[in-house]
Amino acid sequence: MSLSLIIKREFNSKVRNKSFIVMTFLSPLLIVAMGTLVAYLANVNKDEVNKIAIHDVAGVFKDDFKDTKNVKYTDLSLMPLETAKKEVAEGESYEGLIYIPQTDSITELATKVEYLSNDSPNLDFVSNIESVVNDKITKYNLKVLGFDYDKIEKAKTRATIHLSKFSGEETFKEGSIIKIIIGGLFGYLIMMFVIIYGNMVMRSVIEEKTNRIIEIIISSVKPFKLMMGKIIGTSFAGILQFLIWTVLGLGLFFILSNVFGVQVGAAAQPEAAAMSQEAMSSAQLYLSEILKLPLFTIFISFIIFFIGGFFLYSSLYAAIGAAVDSETDSQQFLLPIIMPLMLGVYVGFFTVISDPHGTVATVFSMIPLTSPIVMMMRIPFGVPLWQIITSMVLLFGTFFGVVWFAAKIYRIGILMYGKKPTYKEIFKWLKY
Repeated sequence: MSLSLIIKREFNSKVRNKSFIVMTFLSPLLIVAMGTLVAYLANVNKDEVNKIAIHDVAGVFKDDFKDTKNVKYTDLSLMPLETAKKEVAEGESYEGLIYIPQTDSITELATKVEYLSNDSPNLDFVSNIESVVNDKITKYNLKVLGFDYDKIEKAKTRATIHLSKFSGEETFKEGSIIKIIIGGLFGYLIMMFVIIYGNMVMRSVIEEKTNRIIEIIISSVKPFKLMMGKIIGTSFAGILQFLIWTVLGLGLFFILSNVFGVQVGAAAQPEAAAMSQEAMSSAQLYLSEILKLPLFTIFISFIIFFIGGFFLYSSLYAAIGAAVDSETDSQQFLLPIIMPLMLGVYVGFFTVISDPHGTVATVFSMIPLTSPIVMMMRIPFGVPLWQIITSMVLLFGTFFGVVWFAAKIYRIGILMYGKKPTYKEIFKWLKY
């Protein structure tokens, strides 16, 4: 049996599987549905108005709390404090009560203002109360010291730094956010694909082993060739699924964008139209920044790092599948495989974001076990071509080394039944 036949068999068994077909076409719809649901839930309470009572007998702060779209303040200072507390606590009209006690000096209120409520308050709302108190006391302190607060406010300015490269190409601050999102997305996709399809390879080996089909297959093909056929066939199925998701995702995005655009245009008022123009201008800036990214390098690198990372980890998944008799027994061996993937994600999000060209980010983008994730996070920020090529060479070089060891485990373990292997036994298999 040739390698091409094994690859074809594995590929067909994966793509013709009902769960594979369903998830291939259902996943983009589920992602869009989840995004829509999250956006809807985020806007559910946007129009809700919360009533907040204020008890400020001295009248220090009651005029400083201004009504907003979502918060309305009511002064209950004329009531006795206990009556006001009872009305707010037992009634359904108010969310809470801001209590400002009488003090000898306004500066003492910096630590004595209270917010009373039955439920835990929103952190943004608490920060807003603290901001009002801080502003009031700051104004008072400046006045005592002989400073004119209004003049100080007029003297303040907001600087805008224009970003550009030495080549003369202009960029903008939000461009870094775009690079973080794109790099993080591709890095996270590689991690998820490696885990999902690596488990596919492992389950396939375990299934054939437990059904004793492997004994028939192994009589006509070498274990190494069988393992490589499973890895390559499954990787092709994964790439096909990703391409289908990409096409469906772009199609859904195009459809939803057009539908959304029609709805906005139909109901647009002058103010809304002005906001729409501003939003379109902002969208054009983001689109322009995206087009400045090395999109071709990102796409090609994603494919290569996905294949390299998948081959590297799938050889280990295949070896584990051959060594155990059930998926339950495999759990003790999966942690050493998953840990480098998780480390790559953490390094990516905690070091690449802050310093994409730093020593830590550069080193981990070269280490084969983490490079598929970390390097993909770095590429949007601009990585020298020699570093990308070096990382790829190290990745595939390590794969050939790892697959040699994995093949030894696979060759022995594939015909072992009825006993849970230990790390010590697996190391012995490497000597055979």
